[in-house]
Formats: sequence, C-alpha cells, structure tokens
Amino acid sequence: LTTRSVRRLAVVVLACLAFDLGVMGLDDVRLGSVFVVLFSGLLAHEYARSRDETGLSGMSADTVLVQLRDRLEQQGGVPVLPHPWCVEAVVDPAGGGPFAGDFVVSAMVDPQRFEVALVDVSGKGVEAGTRSLLLSGAMGGLLGSTSPQEFLTASNAYLIRQDWEEGFATAVHLTLDLPTGEFAVASAGHPPVAHLDAGSGRWTLLDTEGPALGLLPKTRFRVAKGRLRPGDALLLYTDGLVEMPGRDLDRGIDKLLGEAERLVTRGFRGGGRVLVKQVSDRSFDDRGLVLLWREA
Repeated sequence: LTTRSVRRLAVVVLACLAFDLGVMGLDDVRLGSVFVVLFSGLLAHEYARSRDETGLSGMSADTVLVQLRDRLEQQGGVPVLPHPWCVEAVVDPAGGGPFAGDFVVSAMVDPQRFEVALVDVSGKGVEAGTRSLLLSGAMGGLLGSTSPQEFLTASNAYLIRQDWEEGFATAVHLTLDLPTGEFAVASAGHPPVAHLDAGSGRWTLLDTEGPALGLLPKTRFRVAKGRLRPGDALLLYTDGLVEMPGRDLDRGIDKLLGEAERLVTRGFRGGGRVLVKQVSDRSFDDRGLVLLWREA
C-alpha cells in the first residue's frame, strides 16, 4: 500500500476501535490488543513511507524486483560452445532466495575465443542483487576488450570509483582459445582454480592468488596459463562452495576435489549441480560454480 492508502486504512481501524470502546467500555477491552493494533499501524505506515521515498510503492516494487531477478538470471547464462567444448554454470543463492551476490558473465568474443568471469559481491539478498546487476553490466562490457590481467585491473578501478560502503568483490576470469585449448586465468581474492589433467586423472590447483576487487586502488593480478587437452577440465568456484562455519577452507577444497574426481568416471555433463549439492548442500552463503571441459 502507498502511504496515503495506509493512512486511510488507519482511519477506518481507529473508527472501529472507537466504536468497540463505546459499545463495550474500557472494562471489556484488552489494552494489549489495542496496543498491538496501534503499533502495527505505525509500523505499516513507516514501511509505506520508506517505499514511497524510494519510488517503489504499490505493485511497482514487486515489478522492479522481478525484473531485477530476471535480468540477473539472463546475464548469468553461458553460451553453447562448439564441439568438443562444454561449459556449465551454477549460481545458488543463500537460503534458496531469488537474489545472490554471486554471478556469472560470459561471452563468445569471436568464433575462436570464449571468456567467462565468476564474481562474488559482498552482501546478500536484494542489496547484493543490486550490486551484482551493476557490476555484471560493467564486467560484461569488458569481456573481449581486455586481456585477463587488464580485465581484473579495469574491474577493480570501476569498483573503487563506486565508493560502496562494503565495496569489495572477489572474481576469477578465464580466457580460452577454442582451436588450441590454451587458457589464461586471473583471480582476485577467489579460491584457486582447479585443473583436471586427463592423463593422470588428478585435479590440481592453479596459482592464481590476488587481492579482492575494490580494496587497493592500483593492483596487478597474476595470470596462470596452460592448455586443455582432450578430457581435461577447469573448475571455477566461489568461497561459499567450500567455506562453512566450523570447516577449514582447505578441507572444503579437498572435499570439492574429491567429489570432482567422481565426475571423471561418470562424466561431466550435469556435474555442476551435483558438485553444489554434494559439497555445500547446507551452506548459508551464496554459491557459484563454472565447470568447463573438453570432451575426449
């Protein structure tokens, strides 16, 4: 309801209360009930006033939130890669809500190059959702126009300029050359990227350490390079997937890699959702994952 509608409703409720008091008298009225009604009316008025100030009163508020959710889901999709390449992205908001601080941006820059970034914005819920929408638009515009190292540098400069109260985010950026399988990965505060060598059947962690975005004005990011051969895979993930209260981060990564080893025998298709469920089904944090592999 708008503020004006809440006030009209309050007048009707007060009239009903006055009528009840006049008919029954003070002795037959529970003052606690009257207090609850008055307090609820004041609370409803403050909510309505706050929504009016932001321009989200009435049904328009729900419309804006739905559009925000749909836009985030649309931007989080990944393109279908040409054979023999496959990619899956999973973003699971905390508590099953509609908004997450984790998001994915990706693009086929040209027929021969694929880029993807997995980002974790500070905060949760609608606040994190609005930040995610703003940052995903900026990062989406940078895909294909910068190198892996410059991508995170430009994203960091953009985040610094926003001057958010909790203005930091972690991110990992991957560039893949489809004809050769050569890739480059740079990370800003993210857990290390996992690489599967099909020859040995083992997952190893790439050295991609770097500071989170939005903390240091001038930052350089280390780039790890390699090549994906037939059967190889890369796993990008946010800390919500491996970090839980009472569990060390390294243990969480070990558990993730243990579950990822099972995918080698069963196949990677649909493996992104399996990993999220098996590793962090009880997590209270947003979870994001990108699984990229080259079919043998």
